[in-house]
Amino acid sequence: MKPVVSIIMGSTSDLPVMEKAAAFLNDMQVPFEMNALSAHRTPEAVETFAKGAAARGIRVIIAAAGMAAHLPGVIAASTTVPVIGVPIKSTLEGIDALLAIVQMPPGIPVATVGINAAQNAGILAVQMLALSDADLAKRFADFKENLKRKIEKANEELKAVNYEYKC
Repeated sequence: MKPVVSIIMGSTSDLPVMEKAAAFLNDMQVPFEMNALSAHRTPEAVETFAKGAAARGIRVIIAAAGMAAHLPGVIAASTTVPVIGVPIKSTLEGIDALLAIVQMPPGIPVATVGINAAQNAGILAVQMLALSDADLAKRFADFKENLKRKIEKANEELKAVNYEYKC
């Protein structure tokens, strides 16, 4: 089994957030890898990783970072593989990381999900991969249908909630 998605985090302290992306990829049966690399502490390793990602078969990179959050952009600058950035809440409630990831210069895009929204990063990665994988597209469609059923069930359960002025 070879990974097609790479989950990169600036520090292993990001793992509690990034586990949600890993769990979703695992549920969707998408092979992935996880590594800690720092744009500031291991810049050479980040560049080597990014430049070699496509040749290793990586088709989507999910990169998480907090504070200055340069990791997703640095990776995107050195690869043609799509990068999804996950801003990690640390200082300034994660707004600093969000702005650092989303405000990329022209030509170096990073798709960015919400603060600590690693599951959405996993979902976006699966959507990208499903464009060329019919089996994965079916699993993803089933996931979306299940989301719909959960809301429909919750709405039915709300009918049993009583208030004096509820119609």
